[in-house]
Amino acid sequence: MNISVNKMVTLSYVLRAEGKDGKVIEQTTEEYPLQFVYGIGQMLPAFESNLTGLKQGDDFEMTLTADEAYGEVDPEAVVDLPKDLFIIDGQFDEERFYTGAIVPMQASNGQRMNGTVVDIKEDVLVMNFNHPLAGVNLHFTGNIIEVREATEDELMPSCGCGCDSDSCNSDSCGSGSCGC
Repeated sequence: MNISVNKMVTLSYVLRAEGKDGKVIEQTTEEYPLQFVYGIGQMLPAFESNLTGLKQGDDFEMTLTADEAYGEVDPEAVVDLPKDLFIIDGQFDEERFYTGAIVPMQASNGQRMNGTVVDIKEDVLVMNFNHPLAGVNLHFTGNIIEVREATEDELMPSCGCGCDSDSCNSDSCGSGSCGC
């Protein structure tokens, strides 16, 4: 069976930054593989595109440019936020908010995102909301372990937050109303 829309794909891979000899960023194995339903938006479109038509047992190798992956670094995604937003029980929590800390945040429109603390100043925290892999070319090598029809349950929409399919739908995901 070939990889196509609505197929459950199981694969192992090694992900490196900036080419086949680059630093290993992430690795999955046959014992702990990556599983996803192809064609429903769970993976980077360019990643899926490079897997189209492959079948169980096939090896793959691909490089995604930063633009095809998580985009270039956007200087406007580095912002100063008032330090008083980070006051808990009347004081600034230095154990939770420090340079390099990843802080879950929510935009005014309800979108959930992670920011990395870049700097702490007297009255502001400098936060970087770029994806950690923004600006990085990604090189994947791997093997297709299995391709099968996705079950009805696997095709149900999910925001990946762990909530059940009855309370999680595309209208509520990210709004906080699905129990995220």
